[in-house]
Amino acid sequence: MVSGKGPSVTIDDTAFERYRNTPNARTTLPRLLLGALVVVVLWGATTAAVLLAGTHVYFAWQAAAASASGMEGFLASPIGILSALASFAGIWIGLWVAMRWVHGEPLSALLGASRRVSRSDFLKGLVAVLITSLVSEILLYLLAPGIARGTISLSSWLLFAIPIAALTLLQTSSEEVLFRGYLLRGLANRFRSPFIWALLPGLLFTSLHWSASSSAAINACVLVSIAAFALLLTLLVYATGNLGAALGAHFGNNLTGFLIISHQESYNSFALLNARPLEGPGWTTSDAILIALIGIACSLLTIVLLLHPRSPLKVASEGSHAG
Repeated sequence: MVSGKGPSVTIDDTAFERYRNTPNARTTLPRLLLGALVVVVLWGATTAAVLLAGTHVYFAWQAAAASASGMEGFLASPIGILSALASFAGIWIGLWVAMRWVHGEPLSALLGASRRVSRSDFLKGLVAVLITSLVSEILLYLLAPGIARGTISLSSWLLFAIPIAALTLLQTSSEEVLFRGYLLRGLANRFRSPFIWALLPGLLFTSLHWSASSSAAINACVLVSIAAFALLLTLLVYATGNLGAALGAHFGNNLTGFLIISHQESYNSFALLNARPLEGPGWTTSDAILIALIGIACSLLTIVLLLHPRSPLKVASEGSHAG
């Protein structure tokens, strides 16, 4: 048994060692790269198909309403957001094909050594991030006061809450199973160094959150915050040997942004509240630094909530629960 120890949090790596050793002999580096290519191709094809169908519906509705706002309007519209979230089904399809035909393993092997998601850890991860998201919103409000009521009515919000939650779960779970499951597990099986199996998937995940509409300073602060969150998610998989806690944490983070309070104009159609958009003007470099520090601090707080031995939300390593 090898343990990593800190002043207040102790992590036993036994569960992760069991998880990293689950791949079969067909999980070679070339096959891992081939499987990743399969995922990218099928994700791209699914995205194209879903967005094509979504734009057809959107522009037909625009013509009927005698209005026009172009492709940018579509992507920011409710139809566009629903289409974008649905496109993540392509990752699940790609992972199933890669696991079945490239590696000869069931898709469930990516969830943990038990091949099941720990539901208790999922709920703990969800609750912990909802708590730290509240802390984050309070700190962001102190930095940039001003929260407005969203454009969606309460009745429409209640109508769309469950579909948006389901699609958000589709999106976040696909990303977790790809980055903290398929890539992390496969690389950890081939390489001992966390600078490979943890850093490479984390950097790839972080880079996908670059926004062309934001300033360089805001992009930098967002990427730093995302990197801290990716490290948190990786640490949860390392501590538990299961994707449950990471799935819950990622779901809680994105669900808050989609349904409760949005910081992005392009994704605020279903949010009850709108805060000052990050892609908007007026943010200074010092603002960006403070936003990054808030993101890092909240990720650290989430780690404490989920890994501190005295926390009521402490997650369990795989094997100490029933999965």
